[in-house]
Amino acid sequence: MFGAVSLMTPVYTQARGYATLKDISRRLKSVKNIQKITKSMKMVSAAKYAKAEKDLKATRPYGQATTVFNEQAEVEAQQENVKKHLIVAVTSDRGLCGAIHSSIVKAVKALLSDEKAQNLDTKIVCIGDKSKSMLQRVYSNNILFSVNDIGKKNVSFLDASVIANEILNSGYEFDSGEILYNKFKTVISYTTTKQPFFSTSLLTNAKNIGLYDSLDAETLKCYQEYQLVSMLFYSLKENSTSELSARMSAMDNASKNAGEMIGKLTLYYNRTRQAVITRELIEIISGASALDAKE
Repeated sequence: MFGAVSLMTPVYTQARGYATLKDISRRLKSVKNIQKITKSMKMVSAAKYAKAEKDLKATRPYGQATTVFNEQAEVEAQQENVKKHLIVAVTSDRGLCGAIHSSIVKAVKALLSDEKAQNLDTKIVCIGDKSKSMLQRVYSNNILFSVNDIGKKNVSFLDASVIANEILNSGYEFDSGEILYNKFKTVISYTTTKQPFFSTSLLTNAKNIGLYDSLDAETLKCYQEYQLVSMLFYSLKENSTSELSARMSAMDNASKNAGEMIGKLTLYYNRTRQAVITRELIEIISGASALDAKE
């Protein structure tokens, strides 16, 4: 019989403090690199925002003019006349801009969960990968199609025309619809807004459509198509300006937070380094004292 054998495994220990200093130094370098990136993104967003805000002032008449006809003609979407409803969610392909995309998605979900909307055949057009990625998990069957790479350089009327043409040629004959976008207010604020639009049949049956004597069916159809393009162009411009201002604010906050973290890590690094040096000095002095005592 063999007796109990105790297995001795060597234990390797590293000098106290050195690993901690190395970790802190690596973390400090990482945060400094992140701060450089956020500052660069802030500068780029600020330059793009200045141009977008200037273009928005020239674009706003498009959005204001499209609503005048509906208000004067008193176009209304009666519940019994609406069977198919279309929602256009305006977002983008890029993130790092706060809750600007999630606010649009929340508004879409609120509309879809409404009791009236549950009785309708509702479809969604997702402009931007952000709205698509968040909505397709639950409402994949409601998504008619999605569009990406819109406004990658600068939003143009041609971009809005392409989207409107895709909607009109999709085969989905909507009765009414609404565009959900973020309306720019100030550099630090925006409002999630919905812009309604209607089919040609609802425009034809408007209450005061008789005031426009020269409007035949073909003219009204052409106007409805142009109205949809104008609304999309205006919404894309508003949302793009809001996104750039939100990204600029988000990157500014991220740079400030990184600066605060750098200050705390630097202080912690210096204190830890001083503690390591003090500990080593104590060990050296203690060792020298022990040798003197033996002599």
